[in-house]
Amino acid sequence: MEILAIIICIMIFIVILLGVIAVMQIKMAGMHVKDFWTFIKANDTLDKLYLFALKYDRLSPQEQIIFLEEAEKIFSAFDKVPDALWEEEYDKYMRILDKYKDIKIVRWELTNKNV
Repeated sequence: MEILAIIICIMIFIVILLGVIAVMQIKMAGMHVKDFWTFIKANDTLDKLYLFALKYDRLSPQEQIIFLEEAEKIFSAFDKVPDALWEEEYDKYMRILDKYKDIKIVRWELTNKNV
């Protein structure tokens, strides 16, 4: 029974040590842990928005607003981390950015027509 308790203590120590090392690595890369966590969540959202951008060419005004808001969150999160972290997601990021620009232009043109 004592051996099991010692093994559990060692495993807990190893998990804590790995957590500390991970935090140190993030800080050494010049990021805050919160920014890194936001980036991880934004990366997941990027995948969803990318599929959405590929699937739908015409969006309703409400869908456009939602798309723009989510894209802005992604851009903000990706700006806070080094480019090397997300270089493999570059094509998806650019596709979202292009769709974002297209929607912004369409909405701007509609606003100017009504003026």
